[in-house]
Amino acid sequence: MYLQNLFDSVKRWVTTPSPSALYDRQLVWISLGLMLMGLVMVTSASFPISSRLTDQPFHFMFRHAVFLILAIGVSSLVLQIPLRRWFQYSMWLLLISVGLLFIVLVAGKSVNGASRWIPLGLFNLQPAEVAKLSLFIFMSGYLVRKSEEVRSSFFGGFIKPIIVFATLALLLLLQPDLGTVVVMLVTLFGMLFIAGAKLTQFLALMVVGLSAVSALIYFEPYRWRRVTSFLDPWDDPFGSGYQLTQSLMAFGRGEWFGQGLGNSIQKLEYLPEAHTDFVFAVLAEELGFVGVVLALVLIFSLVIKAILIGRKAFEHDQLFGGYLAFGIGIWFAFQTLVNVGAASGMVPTKGLTLPLISYGGSSLIIMSVAVSILLRIDHECRLQDEGVEQEQKDADENK
Repeated sequence: MYLQNLFDSVKRWVTTPSPSALYDRQLVWISLGLMLMGLVMVTSASFPISSRLTDQPFHFMFRHAVFLILAIGVSSLVLQIPLRRWFQYSMWLLLISVGLLFIVLVAGKSVNGASRWIPLGLFNLQPAEVAKLSLFIFMSGYLVRKSEEVRSSFFGGFIKPIIVFATLALLLLLQPDLGTVVVMLVTLFGMLFIAGAKLTQFLALMVVGLSAVSALIYFEPYRWRRVTSFLDPWDDPFGSGYQLTQSLMAFGRGEWFGQGLGNSIQKLEYLPEAHTDFVFAVLAEELGFVGVVLALVLIFSLVIKAILIGRKAFEHDQLFGGYLAFGIGIWFAFQTLVNVGAASGMVPTKGLTLPLISYGGSSLIIMSVAVSILLRIDHECRLQDEGVEQEQKDADENK
């Protein structure tokens, strides 16, 4: 009897349409699906390097599983925080992020010549991930408070957020971390455009931003080598083009249905960073075109959900939630495009993770928190609908 009741409860939970529930169940399933895919692919991709470094083939799998548990636990707590609290404390979050970026420059852990992590024992905190979410939360609040200035005044409303971004960008470039700066810049452009910034101002800022990024690439030799090797990786396949050529071989071996889970050749320490930045290449080799499409459909379904939630928030006059949902959607979409583009040779390598899939505690936890914020935005819209329906019922009964 108990098992039957449990089965009936689970069946109801799975089959109840999302609009009838007080949270978006499809978004939960999409996120959990991406997390599960990430756990499987990180386990497969990390076997060789885990065995070499620790003599324990499941070392990175166990760590990633712990990160998943932490991410789900933190997200469950974040889900209880009302949106007004994020709006109220957005400036403090931004200041904390700036403080963490200062700390990482002074006492950060250096890996491959970049000082981007603060050792915390269980895992290394990457302040850049915290800075991304903090900036988008701050910008959402700013666009609500200064909406008229953003639309009308260039120096009053448009330049102020750019100064905030420039401060974060400077601290990130000192690490150095150009990839995060580009993601933040593109997302900021998108949020300002949605907020109704004048097209001339928007285009002027875009030209300045692209010029600055181009200059940063041109005058930094290692970044310039990345661009030139990306344009023709086969010109130096054992030097500057090594990582990309190995990734392209993985895509080529995958064909339609892949070599089978666990059967990747490139992950046998031919492809550097196979379980982090280039986990998508291992996925392509083992699961083929079908697996690639499935992963991209899941990620961009999450992006579409974010956009729909943002539109719903605007329709319910929850401007802060609307801007934040659109910001998260743009962030996830662009970071996915950069990661997949780098693995497939469409853009230079930038060292950005694949949302909810790549190995990395900071990225996984922060992106899970972003998803829980999306769920909270949608939840508050549904609560508002429930209140309207209840008022309508009370009015009908009093007639």
